[in-house]
Amino acid sequence: MRAGVVVAIGLVLAVTSVGSVAHTARHTPPNPALARFYHQQLTWQSCAAYVELADERARCAWVRVPLDYARPSGQTIEIAISRIPASGKRKGALVFLQGGPGYSGLWLADQARDTEVAQRFDRIGIDPRGIGASRPAVRCVSHAEIDEMRAELPIPNTPTGIAHAEADARDYVDACLAENTPDLLAHIGTREGVQDLDIVRAVLDEEKLTAVGYSYGTFTATMYAERFPDRVRALVLDGAVDPSLPADERMVAQIASFQSTFDAFAVACTRLAVDCPLGDDEARANDVLRHLLSPLLAASAPTLDHRGLSYYDAEQAIIGALYRDANWELLTDALRELRDGRGDLLLKLADWQWERRPDGTYPGHGDAGSAISCVDNRAAADRASRARVDAAYRRAAPFLDDGRATGQAPRDVCAFWPVPATLRAHPVDIKHLPPTVVVSTTGDPATPHAEGIALAKQLNARLLTFSGWQHTVVFDGNVCIDYAVTRYLVDLVLPPPDIVCG
Repeated sequence: MRAGVVVAIGLVLAVTSVGSVAHTARHTPPNPALARFYHQQLTWQSCAAYVELADERARCAWVRVPLDYARPSGQTIEIAISRIPASGKRKGALVFLQGGPGYSGLWLADQARDTEVAQRFDRIGIDPRGIGASRPAVRCVSHAEIDEMRAELPIPNTPTGIAHAEADARDYVDACLAENTPDLLAHIGTREGVQDLDIVRAVLDEEKLTAVGYSYGTFTATMYAERFPDRVRALVLDGAVDPSLPADERMVAQIASFQSTFDAFAVACTRLAVDCPLGDDEARANDVLRHLLSPLLAASAPTLDHRGLSYYDAEQAIIGALYRDANWELLTDALRELRDGRGDLLLKLADWQWERRPDGTYPGHGDAGSAISCVDNRAAADRASRARVDAAYRRAAPFLDDGRATGQAPRDVCAFWPVPATLRAHPVDIKHLPPTVVVSTTGDPATPHAEGIALAKQLNARLLTFSGWQHTVVFDGNVCIDYAVTRYLVDLVLPPPDIVCG
């Protein structure tokens, strides 16, 4: 089974709970049958077994929610949340929504450490349903199988290769069905996630939601605002996902943005680096990179680790390093090493991208991400559409074109997914939504700046722009951005129009 089949995952208990729950507006469920979930109390305990948080006051709890909101008296599941209490005069709870889809968000309670935001808000992280410490978690393949998938040679898009790739996709789906119930896979998406988020808001005793969403978390926040506009206090959406873009269009737009980032990296390398592995002509950087990668189509590069560096891992390493310009020097060193015949640094970068632990285990976000993607915004499933997308992908990102286009392409995992999609791409038009803030980076490779502009327009939100080369920026140390966001979160004061921070 190829890696490409994955759509891109103290024993002393605190007795503190969320206080006595009065039947106030903040606890009013959208459906009376959900009352028991909105009125539940939480028991907080140490987070040590699930996530490392620097603040010793951090605690975790599990929120019980329906698996299927259409059947609230049926099976239930648990959502893991983390909390670091406000260190000063408390204003409320601030929920951080993780990227992905499929990634754990418990660690995000550590965001905004030693800031006014940390003084005024309890900071909350969430593992969405099916992810991380939430119960049950989606898992399709073993840790060893992920290693095997990563190591396999790329399959060309010949008729035989396409048949092989689609068989792998079917095998992966079968593995997901063997390890997870169809009901869990059917109700894993953002449609249910936003309803979970409203229960989390209520059990935290918040009348309205204050949240910061990063990357895919901006999609969760947008869908929450569409579903519960009257329960929003403040939203900061950093690294915006445009909900109107179909999956195929988003994929091509994203890889085009990575190409722009690679071009900027190539300029920096060829002009400034000593012994740049891309040569001294930025115009030839795409060709030089493809030349460096082409031997990996036939065999992995040697590494001190027994696994070696595969073509797929080299691609993932390069993409991961392009997420922020702080990594460009390391990427230069890694490509120089590959030019000289070894792949150790690129393998380390790929492991970082996959979140592979030193003991060889994985957190499982790839499986959860596949499951969520296949119900949230499913790509066109027929081979003709896949061929068109493959051609568009290669045109948009020549730096990753392996030179083996055939005009054909296999269907992906979602074409064989056993449950229907629950969301469709659509523009949002939300009436009576309080003023929100969209933060967008001009050189964001993963969520292109154009998506931030589009989302701000759809939400009638204030757009706060960061000029730089990285993916997300809020509470990353930029004084201009963080001041504007803090004033909005604490005082509900919007930043001035047309602000560009650098």
